[in-house]
Amino acid sequence: MSGYLIKDTTREERKKIVEESLGNIEANCDGCMAGLAEMYNDYIDGKREIRDINMEFNARYVKGDMEKDNGRSCPM
Repeated sequence: MSGYLIKDTTREERKKIVEESLGNIEANCDGCMAGLAEMYNDYIDGKREIRDINMEFNARYVKGDMEKDNGRSCPM
């Protein structure tokens, strides 16, 4: 694999990148991992680059939109 960009990876490689980055996403022991893993579905499906997903997620902290319920924050 030459990189992390969608154009440089297959769907299977992108899925592996996300799984390895997040750790054990199947365990869902604290209820948060499932939502976090779902956040990266657009990357796995080749729709959005991982950096764009991360920037959108991080922007919520900067703008103070943490109360916004978009299904991507931890309910705990």
